[in-house]
Amino acid sequence: MWVCCALRWSRTAARLRPGLLLSAGRCSPAAASYSASAEPSQVQALVYEHHGHPTKAIELKNLELTAVGGSDVHVKMLAAPINPSDINMIQGNYGFLPKLPAIGGNEGVGQVVAVGSSVTRVKPGDWVILAHSGLGTWRTEAVFSEEALIRVPSDIPLQTAATLSVNPCTAYRMLMDFEQLQPGDSVIQNASNSGVGQAVIQIAAALGLRTINVVRDRPDIHRLTDRLKNLGAEYVITEEELRKLELKNFFKDVPRPRLALNCVGGKSSTELLRHLAPGGTMVTYGGMAKQPVIASVSLFIFKDVKLRGFWLSQWKNDHGTDHFKELILTLCHLVHQGKLTAPTCSEVPLQDYNHALETAMHPFTSSKQIFIM
Repeated sequence: MWVCCALRWSRTAARLRPGLLLSAGRCSPAAASYSASAEPSQVQALVYEHHGHPTKAIELKNLELTAVGGSDVHVKMLAAPINPSDINMIQGNYGFLPKLPAIGGNEGVGQVVAVGSSVTRVKPGDWVILAHSGLGTWRTEAVFSEEALIRVPSDIPLQTAATLSVNPCTAYRMLMDFEQLQPGDSVIQNASNSGVGQAVIQIAAALGLRTINVVRDRPDIHRLTDRLKNLGAEYVITEEELRKLELKNFFKDVPRPRLALNCVGGKSSTELLRHLAPGGTMVTYGGMAKQPVIASVSLFIFKDVKLRGFWLSQWKNDHGTDHFKELILTLCHLVHQGKLTAPTCSEVPLQDYNHALETAMHPFTSSKQIFIM
């Protein structure tokens, strides 16, 4: 059932369709249907009616929740993080954009309050996450279609559940899909302190892989190094050390990585390529430096390196919801085993959204901002 529901503003004729996905001309299963009234309600949402700087585009709105239909699920949102993709979407420079006005947030966990008469896969009390991006998680309550939801165990930590469907999924797929790695093999990555980077460290350790983790130098570098090693990082080095370090001796004891994970671009990605094993692959999934990936001709001719890209939304489109559910269950199993935890998070009330957005965009941020409803 594909439904495109709307939000009616009493003061304008604007229509909000938070359930629409404009990727490849397809729309996602519908998000909630709301009508806004002049009287404030208990349902609040962070809404943007135009693209721009997030703190200027986002507003906290009072909304009225509509009735639950036969295949609908009333969800009370519990927690929702701020990811770089959320920021990019508000700015208007992401791979797909919801129709405006839209509710911010692509990830989060909620608890089922009530279900429609034809709902069979979830029940009141269950914890659920969203199967699709662009549905708007920065709100206190919502009505989603059943097919837009994935049930997750309610005995995992709240922060872990809220941050499960983007960064760890990206990390797992990149580790599994591009090179046939075996225990003892090594992986090199930049942006190792990011949400994806922390997930890569933990999942790689669970798979018996060794990680070489590159980070930007900072005043608290020793504290960061200790934190990443506590997650399972075997090596943590700065970008400057990677450029200056004589690594011949280093790679006598550590196999050259066959897989490099790039979220930065520019010089940082060039350094990752330089240390790849012959025939190795670099996967780019972000561009924090806003600079192109530059590879010398000799790397292609004499080392036969491969450059690939990864976007989780495209992977989900290609593989379908059932495969995504299997991936979520695999990650939940790692959580239950104590092998996967949430990235370092700072819990923020929804009302403090401006501060949270500013912090999320600040360089060297070591903690993911997460709205607690």
